[in-house]
Amino acid sequence: MKPVIFIDGREGTTGLQIYDRLTPRQDIELLLIDEEKRKDPAERKKCLNAADLVFLCLPDEAAREAVAMIDNPNTRVIDASTAHRTAPGWDYGFPELSPHHRARIACSKRVANPGCHASGFIASVYPLVQLGLIPPDHPLCAYSLTGYSGGGKKLIAEYQDPHRDPRHASARIYGTNLRHKHLPEMQKISGLAHTPMFVPVVCGLAAPPVFHPILGDYIQGMATTVLLRNDTLPGRPTAQEIHQALSSYYAGQTFVSVAPFGGDEPVIYSDTLVGTNQLRLIVCGHEAQTTVTALFDNLGKGASGAAVQNMNLMLGFAETAGLE
Repeated sequence: MKPVIFIDGREGTTGLQIYDRLTPRQDIELLLIDEEKRKDPAERKKCLNAADLVFLCLPDEAAREAVAMIDNPNTRVIDASTAHRTAPGWDYGFPELSPHHRARIACSKRVANPGCHASGFIASVYPLVQLGLIPPDHPLCAYSLTGYSGGGKKLIAEYQDPHRDPRHASARIYGTNLRHKHLPEMQKISGLAHTPMFVPVVCGLAAPPVFHPILGDYIQGMATTVLLRNDTLPGRPTAQEIHQALSSYYAGQTFVSVAPFGGDEPVIYSDTLVGTNQLRLIVCGHEAQTTVTALFDNLGKGASGAAVQNMNLMLGFAETAGLE
């Protein structure tokens, strides 16, 4: 029998993307809830327990409530919210981080899908911590450029409104309280002793010590950049040595790759990988400074693509099924 899949929260940005990715597939059966009953707790509980695997595309508290509704011990869950990313009993859904991560996901009943900003940061930092190039207690700074789709339907409508605030055409820095909701997973999964300093940016420009000029007012695509002063790292590695370390670490991966040193071209466009489940690391710099930029689709490897990849592993399908 085909495994039965239920998407709780199919109407949201991530839920719709997962639905669109799964609809053409013939190896699963999608369980759909009647539109008028989608907020009915009894009907939702029925669907949650009837499915072999559930995607939760909900606000954090609603995701916790949905998990509490599941009585079926065989129902497996992928939570796309922030609710369970650092919770005990949940596996972090980033299989490329290590063979251990991939094996845990494959046998897991509860998988937390990574956050979009966190995906880029962790893809860059986790290997360098594991390899001893970044100490766990090293203070880190990062910035992340994103299309406005990450803010969901409300922010998309706000940006696409012909009478929108004219300031939306410029860079918009948010998370200025330095308590962005992805910070706990960025610290825990990367293996850092301290929370990284992190300010996300919408559609525009950030000016950290190592400066990349960025242009664009766009819906989708993400570039998350980690900034390193090489003389503060053990052994003072050069940017080329950091590039080689990351290239070796991710060698052979399908969805995570490392560009030639300095990138594929002298500039980085944050929407380059839109529509794919690819994440590409770009290492730039010299003897004294290094930047590592993770380039990916915030709705792809940063959300729905990663969720489908995790589903494939959990259900024993080819990891690449339905993904580019």
